[in-house]
Amino acid sequence: MLHIVVLLKPEAPGKGLNATVSVEVEFGVCTVTCGIGIREVLLTSGCPGTEAKCIVRVEECRGPVDCGWGIPISEGLACVKMPCIYIPPENRFKYVWKTLIPNKTAHILPNDSAIMEVCRDTHSVTFQCETQQNGNVIASVKYTVYATTEMETKKSRRTETGQSRRMMTDAILVFCLVTGIIVTVGVIFAMVFMILHWAVVKSIWKSKSGQDNQDKKRANKRSLCNME
Repeated sequence: MLHIVVLLKPEAPGKGLNATVSVEVEFGVCTVTCGIGIREVLLTSGCPGTEAKCIVRVEECRGPVDCGWGIPISEGLACVKMPCIYIPPENRFKYVWKTLIPNKTAHILPNDSAIMEVCRDTHSVTFQCETQQNGNVIASVKYTVYATTEMETKKSRRTETGQSRRMMTDAILVFCLVTGIIVTVGVIFAMVFMILHWAVVKSIWKSKSGQDNQDKKRANKRSLCNME
């Protein structure tokens, strides 16, 4: 937010003296980062009631002229609809559409509307729209309309990519499922083996426990001997 203090000097009624009144104005964030947009102008002192801020007006704001590459309103396999950059009312501005050709002068098109619809050709074409006001360019945006064959190629590539991703996902799911089944079966076999041979398992645990106790006793005796 940008703060600006404006000093007003209205004449005091009945006194003929000038009184100074301080009014603090705050500018909101512009709705765009390039071209033309709008922003709010807020009053941060002297608002009615208990409001800390109140809107004084809405005004235009400007950013860098070049807005780079735009996104079409609609894009199909046959045609593309592209917008210029503007704010309502759109008839305030003049729109100049051009086709850009590398190493050649841009060709100006007869279309002067804010939105242009073109159908795809046998080769890709780059379009540019300049929004002008009072003879000055205030915004510029470019679009590339790909050829029909290129769109079909991109569509087939997206389809192949989606299919390969689905196949990879299915393979991972199958691997996880098979691994889970193997682990579950192994656990079941181990439990069945322990149940059927419980006596043998119990004797092995006892012998191991006894061996551990004997090892502890020997270790204690050795420590006592070392102390003596």
